[in-house]
Order: sequence, then structure tokens, then C-alpha cells
Amino acid sequence: MAGARWHGGGPIQRSGRWVVHALRLPFAATGRGIRRATHAHGAGESGLGKLIELHAVNSAGDMLVTVALASTIFFSVPTDQARGRVALYLAITMAPFALLAPVVGPLLDRLPHGRRAAMAGAMLTRTVLALTMAGAVAGGGLELYPAALGVLVASKAYGVIRSAIVPRLLPPRFSLVKANSRVTLAGLLATGAAAPLGAGLHQIGPSWPLYGACVIFLLGGFLSFTLPHKVDSAKGEARAQLTSGQRPLHLPVTVRKPRARVGRARSAFGRSRSGRPGLRTVGPSVLHALQACAALKTLSGFLTLFLAFLLRDQPVGGLGPEVSLGLAAVCAGGGNALGTAIGAWLRARGPERIIAVVLSSALAVIIVSAAFYGAVTVAAVAATAGISQALGKLSLDALIQRDVPEEVRTSAFSRSETTLQLAWVVGGAIGIALPLHGVLGMAVAAAVIALGAAMSVRGLLSASRQGVTYPRVA
Repeated sequence: MAGARWHGGGPIQRSGRWVVHALRLPFAATGRGIRRATHAHGAGESGLGKLIELHAVNSAGDMLVTVALASTIFFSVPTDQARGRVALYLAITMAPFALLAPVVGPLLDRLPHGRRAAMAGAMLTRTVLALTMAGAVAGGGLELYPAALGVLVASKAYGVIRSAIVPRLLPPRFSLVKANSRVTLAGLLATGAAAPLGAGLHQIGPSWPLYGACVIFLLGGFLSFTLPHKVDSAKGEARAQLTSGQRPLHLPVTVRKPRARVGRARSAFGRSRSGRPGLRTVGPSVLHALQACAALKTLSGFLTLFLAFLLRDQPVGGLGPEVSLGLAAVCAGGGNALGTAIGAWLRARGPERIIAVVLSSALAVIIVSAAFYGAVTVAAVAATAGISQALGKLSLDALIQRDVPEEVRTSAFSRSETTLQLAWVVGGAIGIALPLHGVLGMAVAAAVIALGAAMSVRGLLSASRQGVTYPRVA
């Protein structure tokens, strides 16, 4: 009896509890630190903190899927074969996506009371598809591509809903750009943490990153239902009903009326035959912002694939292929994170002016890189592209959230996401088809941004001076 007491409730049991406590302490401290960061400045009370955590989980899962696909399509074969595989991937996944994506927005517009369930459905769909891909990823067969298409569509559906609900979770004294920056920065940090995890899982086997993604997406499905109920409720919202012609604009009482000449010149929305507000045009600010961001997204797709093949075949600065690729990737990721942080710092600055500045800055850096091609300029272009794309996308989202009525906001996000995704594909296709010559590549990149600047900068600056409507949540 004494021996039993000694081993069951004495020093051994106390030592065991101490060891368990010591092992749990770092994880508990890390969890508390993450929770304090995500719930700071009122984000916990408004529910934005939970959306930040959900988006981090979503980004980590997407990163594990990306690692699995990259190891199968890109790194496992010689350069010439890899270019063919990547082109095949773009053709098989993006062509159907262009047809399916426009359906997503109007469909989600009809689910204003089921947004949490829709986000959970997107997570669980990717869980099943990642498990399906795990059986095909080792061989890289064609059955991999339809599953990858499904993952892409589900990911975009989640992204559309996430962007549409941010205004409902906005804390006091938070600008839309700052809120979007918080969410995006959490996703970038989670992506950075998931990348080495995916590489480690790949060392066990090519399917293991996808098994990890299954677990993460399951967690995301659970977290979707922890979002506040107001995400699903339309209570308290005043939807802007903008009409065409010289009829008055019916705006919420908390919204200032625009200048009369803006309303006469162009209205953002009209009514369909059914009487429901329809998405005819999104107004000058959003239209020109989308043009600019499409140019930046084309640049991103072009640089991603062009530099991937160029630096693999022709490293710069005497560096090895792996080091050259790693340098470009780190600069692009660091630039993206820096752009997101700058977006949070800028707060309420005009989104139109932000986009015009980043587009012009990107053009200047790329022109210099074309004239003085080398390791330093390649790193500068990658970092600049990351900063510009992050700031441009944050500002575009803020403009849609600011200027587009709630009833059709999801459709606006769906169409903008589709446009940007297709712009990335166009840039990637150019990057695959272009000869592997550094100066030529930078010249083509400069031409892409110059075209975007010519189409959008003047309109953005003009729209920022004229003033806009603000159909916000009451």
C-alpha cells in the first residue's frame, strides 16, 4: 500500500505533471501570444480576430497543396519537361475556372444568411479533394488536374466570402485597408510557417503535404462556425440602391451624398428586370483599380514562372540555381509582407492614390532592372512586385468594400478575383513562352506595367479628386 501511494500520488506523479507542464508551456505561451496579436485593438470584440485566425489556417493549407504540386510538376523533371507540365496545368485548371468562377459570385450573393456554412463547405471540399490528390500526386497523372481545379475554385469561393464579410467585422476606428492588411498579413505569416513544414512532410513522401493539408482544412471547417453570428445576419444593414440617370441616389443615412455631377455622369449600379440591383459597372475608382491590379497580377504571374525557369537554367551573380531561386522567392515574399504592413500603417489614405503610386514605382524599378540586369536588380524587381501587388490588392478590396452595395458586393469580389486570376495566368503563359533571356524578360515586364499605368493612373487620380459614395454597413 505504501509503495502504491509512493508511485501513484507521490514524487513520481508530481514529476510527471511537471514534465507535462514544461512541455505544454511553450505551446500555451505561443498560443496566447497569437491570440493577443489577432485580437488586438478591438478585433477580438468585433470578431475580426477570429477571421484573421481562420484566414491563417486557410493560407497554411493552400501552401501545403502548393508544395505538393510544385514538387510534382516543377522540381521533379528537367526544365523543358517542367515548362510543358506547367503549361498543361494552366490549360487544364484555368480554362474551366474562367467558366466556373463567374457563377460563384451570384450564387454566393443568394446565401447572405449562410456565409459561415459556405466557408466551412469550401474548407471541407478541399479536405476531400486534397485526399483525392494524395493518391495521384506521386505519378503526376492527368487525374491530378481536375482535383486541383476543384481546390482552386473552392479556394476562390472562400476568398470571395472572406473579402465580402470584412466590413461586417470592422472594429471601431479601423479603416478597411488596415483590416484587410491584418487579415492578409496573418495569411502571409502562416504561409511562411507552412512552407518548411510542407518541405519536411515531402521528405517523408510526396503525398504527405496533402495529408497535412487535409488536417488543416478540417480545422478550418470547424473555425468557420466560430465566426460571429452577425456574419450570417443582414440585421442593421442599409443597402445602397444606386440608380441611373438623374434620379436621386438612395443612400444610407450614415453615408454622405456624392457630388451631383458624379451621379449624373455615371452610376455604379442599376436594376435588373427582376427589380434586384444588378452589377452593371463598378464606377471609376473600382474599374481603374481593377485595371491597375490586373497589370500587377500579370506581372506577378510572369515573374513567377519566367524567373523560375530562367534562374533554374541561368543563375545570376555566380550563385547556384537553388540559391538564385531562393533569393527571388525570399525577396518576393518579404516584399509581400512589407506591402501588407505598409497597408496597415497607411490606414485611411486614399486607395486610389496608393494604387497609382505603387504602379508608377514598379514601372521605374523594372525599367532600371532592364537596363542593369543582375542579381541585385532581380532581387529588387521581386521585392517591388511583392510590395506593389500586396498594396494594390488591399486597396482594390477596400474600394470594393467601400463603394459596392452589400447586395452585389460578393459578385463584385468574384468578378475581380476571376479577372486577377486570369491576368496571372496570362502573365504566366507569357513567362513560359518567352525565351530565357533576362533583359528581354525585364523589358516585357516593363511593357506590361506601362500598359496598366496608361490605362488606369489618370482615371484613379481623377476619381480620388472627385469624391465617391460610401455604401457601408450601418
